[in-house]
Amino acid sequence: MTQNSLDRAIVITGASTGIGRAAVAKAVREGAHVFASVRKEADAESLRGEFGASVTPLLFDVADEVAVRAGAAQVSAALGAKRLYGLVNNAGIAVPGPLLHLDTDDLRRQFEINLFGVHNVTRAFADLLGADKDRTGKPGRIVMISSVGGRNGSPFVGPYSASKFALEGYSQSLRRELMLYGIDVIVIGPGAIATPIWDKAEGEDLKRFSNTDYAPAVERVADYMLAQGKQGLPPSDVGDLIWHCLSDPKPKVRYEILRKPLMDAALPRMLPPRTVDNIIARRLGLTKRT
Repeated sequence: MTQNSLDRAIVITGASTGIGRAAVAKAVREGAHVFASVRKEADAESLRGEFGASVTPLLFDVADEVAVRAGAAQVSAALGAKRLYGLVNNAGIAVPGPLLHLDTDDLRRQFEINLFGVHNVTRAFADLLGADKDRTGKPGRIVMISSVGGRNGSPFVGPYSASKFALEGYSQSLRRELMLYGIDVIVIGPGAIATPIWDKAEGEDLKRFSNTDYAPAVERVADYMLAQGKQGLPPSDVGDLIWHCLSDPKPKVRYEILRKPLMDAALPRMLPPRTVDNIIARRLGLTKRT
């Protein structure tokens, strides 16, 4: 890694595929050095093979606080007295299913990654971004990858939406608290993006809900979400937006990136909530049975 690249060094979690991988590629093209977190050595090797010395893989699961802090120590040693240019909290999972038939452990697993994992990473890297006043350089920025589901809860993705709603509140509070150090916090709320997360969703075992009243609707939603995801925006579009958030002199506090902004965001906000509820219920067959 070169001295210049460390002047714009960033950490990206969940960098093996999809949005994270696209964000790595964009940052490397812009001349940054990327510390890219993955959970598997095979993914680390893949990053080294594609990006060479421009990327340093970090092996940790965001839910493992000890491992995350070890990764932060590795980055600290590489930076010396410099500050991080940015942190991208991207790692996440989606736990599907009707809430009445999900165990608390299912919700806990969702939050362990999508919220508590973000907290682990943010705390571990805060000093490198500027909370340690002895470091040199401008304070860094934190980019949080939320979702359109962070403002609009849909049936059968309740755990995911709940975690992203929580992330939105967490990010707003954090942004205001970190003004003390000059560290900005910016949220991106993507809609459907064509990433391998949809292949993973397709592999989720939804058959356990086949004997519930929700079975027909669950199947409709699963088919719809898989189709929408596979036809979604390319991850590179989000990667470009992430770099904009890190580098723009006056970024907004939140960005949306949607393939169908009218349907995905504008209409649900314009219409009365009960109207939206009824539209969804009719489409999915969730109207009350007599």
